[in-house]
Amino acid sequence: MQIPGILAVVLIVAGVWSLVVWPQFLKRVMKDPRARDAAGKATKFLTVHVVLVTISMVLGLATAAIGIAGLVA
Repeated sequence: MQIPGILAVVLIVAGVWSLVVWPQFLKRVMKDPRARDAAGKATKFLTVHVVLVTISMVLGLATAAIGIAGLVA
């Protein structure tokens, strides 16, 4: 399947955006007092956000890869 070059660029930009923005978000979440309990263990708040960031980054990487493949093909 071929996609127009401009759409490939949009996919690349969207993928890079995810790879840049989500780690910054996770840094803020890790500093949030709700991220750890009194004993220093990870809370559900942190766990949910780590899963959210991980899935979003995997999808961002896949989106960028599809965009790159669209430009190369």
